[in-house]
Amino acid sequence: MSTGVSPKLSMLEQFAAVAKALSSAHRLDLLELLAQGERSVEGLATAAGLSVANTSQHLQVLRRVGLAVSRKSGPHVLYTLSDDDVLALLASLRRTAERHVAEVDRLVRGYFHEKDALEAVSRDDLMVRMRDGLVTILDVRPPEEYAAGHLPGSINIPLKDLTRRLGELPEGAEVVAYCRGPYCVLAYEAVAALRDRGRTARRMEDGFPEWRAAGLPVESGRPLPG
Repeated sequence: MSTGVSPKLSMLEQFAAVAKALSSAHRLDLLELLAQGERSVEGLATAAGLSVANTSQHLQVLRRVGLAVSRKSGPHVLYTLSDDDVLALLASLRRTAERHVAEVDRLVRGYFHEKDALEAVSRDDLMVRMRDGLVTILDVRPPEEYAAGHLPGSINIPLKDLTRRLGELPEGAEVVAYCRGPYCVLAYEAVAALRDRGRTARRMEDGFPEWRAAGLPVESGRPLPG
């Protein structure tokens, strides 16, 4: 009788390797950044606030389990998500944590609801409002992420510039803000700031990567810089 490891256990070991790769907050953050578009190790390090060496180590873990892919471009190594199904995996992880982890519930009821307790605008609802010209779409991500891809007709004003550039948003129109994902604090902060200044503002239910993965229309320009 064979004494080797069963095929089932071998497969579960691979599942466990994927789960282990997700067991770092920094790697989850890098996956969210990769979902915005292809980017170099150096660019990701800057965006994530990590050293290049540390970022490279995290990215190699993600690449080994197939969550990210890389390619050479001159002196740079560029990374991106391997497929949109990685977004579905992250969404499933988020929903499970929301339902079963008390600390997640505390954070949602605390910081996030304090900034915005209103129900977010769904993608379908936003499509209708965009078609009927009822909303102004505000992208609060950094300019390089906006340039790589954004919702059609959206205005890019990074959060740090919002107060100074408030006049660029049409008066009287409802503003719907979005950024990198469902819990991207940039959109929450933008909505709170707009309401403090008397504007009608809400969030989109998730971020640009989920919008794109749903097959909804996007506008794109140049790739993310190295």
